[in-house]
Amino acid sequence: MSPGGFVNINLRNFHRLCIPSELFEHYNPFLSTSRLTFLLSLPQEAKMAVTCFTQELTTSIAPSRMFKALVLDSHNLIPKVAPQGIKSIEFVQGDGSAGSIKQTNFADGGHLKWLKHRIDAVDAEKLVCKYTLIETDIAFDKIESVVYEVKFEASSDGGCVCKMNSEYHVKAGVELKEEEVKQGKDKAMGLYKVVEDYLLANPEAYA
Repeated sequence: MSPGGFVNINLRNFHRLCIPSELFEHYNPFLSTSRLTFLLSLPQEAKMAVTCFTQELTTSIAPSRMFKALVLDSHNLIPKVAPQGIKSIEFVQGDGSAGSIKQTNFADGGHLKWLKHRIDAVDAEKLVCKYTLIETDIAFDKIESVVYEVKFEASSDGGCVCKMNSEYHVKAGVELKEEEVKQGKDKAMGLYKVVEDYLLANPEAYA
């Protein structure tokens, strides 16, 4: 375990808590602790950690189709299939390649009006995309940034497993409660299901 690295503590329901390795060696937490209890009970200096969550969705849709729909053409498809929540998605910088900035504009009446993601990496061969939440119309009082990685892995039945890893970089001295993250996680999985339903109903789309 090298200094400056991170230790992943596996918790129930696909949750993981990532803490600096030096802190792990010093505090050596009780590994059966559920969910985020360990994070909330750490001394002040240990709370400058990265809280990680992993979600999975299994579908009968081929991984290449899910990748095209949810990554390469999401700016066109998602406002079409989820207009009640998302008004539009546009590139304010770049063309969708690494370094591009994409702005999502939400429907009226929601908590957020818009947010911006920076695309950090797109690999169309490995079907992996990594991006970072960099700005919203309201200031987050607890989160510095959120880094996402989504990958689409082929399954034996011809479908795929969609995996999303989220890293919440929390500001020093604050607590990130699980329920504060759960709403966003549930919305993300709901959007994946909407896209899955669209692809099932339109087998020629993104084939």
